[in-house]
Amino acid sequence: MKAALQIDQLWFRQPGGIGTYVRELADALAATGALELSLFHCRFTEDGPDPAWLGRFPIEEVPGPIRTLYPQWSLLGRPKLPPAFGAFDVVHATNPVSVPPVRKGSALAVTVHDLAHHRFPDRFPPRWRFLYGAGVRAAVKRADALLVPSNATADDLIAIAGADPMKVHVTPLAVRAIGGTSDGEETRARLGVTAPYVLFVGTLEPRKNVVKLVRAYRQVAPDVPHALVLAGPDGWHTEDLEEELAREGPGTVIRTGSVSDDDLDALYRGASAFAYPSTFEGFGLPVLEAMARGVPTVTSDAPALAEVAAGAALLVEPDDVAGLADALARMLTDETLATDLRSRGLARAAGYTWAATARATLEVYRLVAGATPA
Repeated sequence: MKAALQIDQLWFRQPGGIGTYVRELADALAATGALELSLFHCRFTEDGPDPAWLGRFPIEEVPGPIRTLYPQWSLLGRPKLPPAFGAFDVVHATNPVSVPPVRKGSALAVTVHDLAHHRFPDRFPPRWRFLYGAGVRAAVKRADALLVPSNATADDLIAIAGADPMKVHVTPLAVRAIGGTSDGEETRARLGVTAPYVLFVGTLEPRKNVVKLVRAYRQVAPDVPHALVLAGPDGWHTEDLEEELAREGPGTVIRTGSVSDDDLDALYRGASAFAYPSTFEGFGLPVLEAMARGVPTVTSDAPALAEVAAGAALLVEPDDVAGLADALARMLTDETLATDLRSRGLARAAGYTWAATARATLEVYRLVAGATPA
C-alpha cells in the first residue's frame, strides 16, 4: 500500500501540537514497515523542517501556495492534486484547513483535531475560523475516513458537523520520546528559569486561558516560593495577557517564548507542577507530556482534557479562578497529593505511544484502501 502524508504544518511559524502529530506520525508509520510512505506539502519560500529528516522520505511538492490552494480546495473542490498522486492508495490530510481533492482511485483521510472554532468562535481570528469551518465541512462531505484524537472530538464531529459515525476513527496522540540526559539546570538557567516553578506550555492566545492562570497563581504566590513559567510563543490577541502581566501583583511570571524540544523537556522535568486550564482542546498533548515526566498536573474539565487525564490530574472549571488557585496550592503544599498525582500521571501516560497511534492509523488506511488488515 502506498500513502501520502501532508506535512505543511511543519513550515508554519507555530507548528504547535499539529506539527508534533505530523512529524511523530510520519516516523511511526515509517517504522511499521507496512507501507510505502511519501510526504507531501505545498510550495513554501520559507525554510522548513530539518533537511536531514525530510531526506528520509520521498517528497511530493504541490505547486501553489497555501493562501491560494487551501480556500480553493475547501470551497471549490479543485484543483486536484498533481497526476503523480494517482499512484497513492491513500492521501492523508493532517489538518482540515487543507482538504485536497484526490484523484480517482485514491482514498482521502482527513484528521480533524477539534471543533473549538465552533464551540468558542470569539477566541479565534475571523479568517482562521472561516477557513477551518469550510475545511471541516469539506472533510465531512468528501473524506473516506475522518481521524480524530479523542472520543470527545469524535462526538463533536458527529453531533455538530454531521459526520457519518462509520467514517470517524479515534487515533489518539502520544508523548514524544523523552530524550533529556542532563538534569536541565544549565538549560533552565539560559532561559532565565530557576526552581521552584509552576509550568504552562502552549501558544499564548485566548483559548489557552492564560489570563485566568496568572490571576490564580497570584492568589497563591504570597504563600509559596514558586514562580510561574509561561513557555510558548505569542499567538493572536495577547492584549489581555499583556494588561494582566502589567498589573502589580505578588509572585514572578517568566515568559520564555518559543523553545526547542530539548529545552521544553528540561522545563517539564524541573517543574514542581504543571497547569493547563485551556478552555477547550481536541486532545491536550501538553497534559500528557507533563504526566509522562511525573509532573503533578491541574487542567480544565473540558471533555477532551478530562478524557486524557482520566483521574491522573486535578480538574477545574476553566472560568473558576478560585478553584484553580486552590488546586495549585494543594499541589504545591501537599506532598502526599503531589506524589499520588505523579504516580497516576506516569501510569496514565504510559498507555499512549506513537507506535500505537501509527498502528491505528494504518488500520484506517487499510480500511479505506480496501486492503485486508494484517
